[in-house]
Amino acid sequence: MVITNLLHRLWCFVQALPKITNRWQRLSCGAIALLISFNLLAVPAFALQVSDIPDLSEIKTLADQTWVIDDSEVLSALTKSTTASKAAKLAEQTGIDVHVVAIQRIDLGQPTSEFASELFDKWFPTESDKANQVLLLLATEDHRTAIQTGSKVKELLPDSIATSIADETMLYPARKANYNQAVNEGISRLEAVLRGKPDPGAPLLVVEESETSNYATKEETEASSSNVVVILLLILATLLPMATYYWLQGKP
Repeated sequence: MVITNLLHRLWCFVQALPKITNRWQRLSCGAIALLISFNLLAVPAFALQVSDIPDLSEIKTLADQTWVIDDSEVLSALTKSTTASKAAKLAEQTGIDVHVVAIQRIDLGQPTSEFASELFDKWFPTESDKANQVLLLLATEDHRTAIQTGSKVKELLPDSIATSIADETMLYPARKANYNQAVNEGISRLEAVLRGKPDPGAPLLVVEESETSNYATKEETEASSSNVVVILLLILATLLPMATYYWLQGKP
């Protein structure tokens, strides 16, 4: 008897579908469109590939300098001019070229050091080309940093200090979206070491970072809110047609 009733209800529902479909077609399409729009809004900016970045000669032609390349557009005019001035003087006095590259994001599956290494190889194909070069990379939306140095630079700047500049001096402020601070402090420490001065060392922010690490970031909060909205819309898209069907069945 129970099975018979269920089959009867199912058959009634199938027969009523044409009536319900027209009434809820617009609502269903609207709900689907809204869900798609939420998903599109949740998708971050496209990850940049090394192949997307022009050669230094092209950048030189377009920007008239290669000391600071700010594709992310987060660095202030003062930071860019100050950094370019320091890099130009450093190149003139030491023969070492420093290039600061700020981009929005790279593929999450690719280590920052790998991306920086690929860009370094693209810009400076041979070991002799690389010898007196420094590349400081900042991915702003990812809050990631990296550094690459040539063989001549390593004689003045050991890998341990170079790594500390990227992973501590620049990374700590970058994690808080203080990108200008990251570049200014990174270039200042780098300049000091390359000029033969004592290494100022990394900022003492390890304790502060560990104390705040339990709090949700802005990105995590926004992602959580978007997921809740999507789930609610899915539930509504499922329940509303069912409720309408039973309401129509109950009408005389």
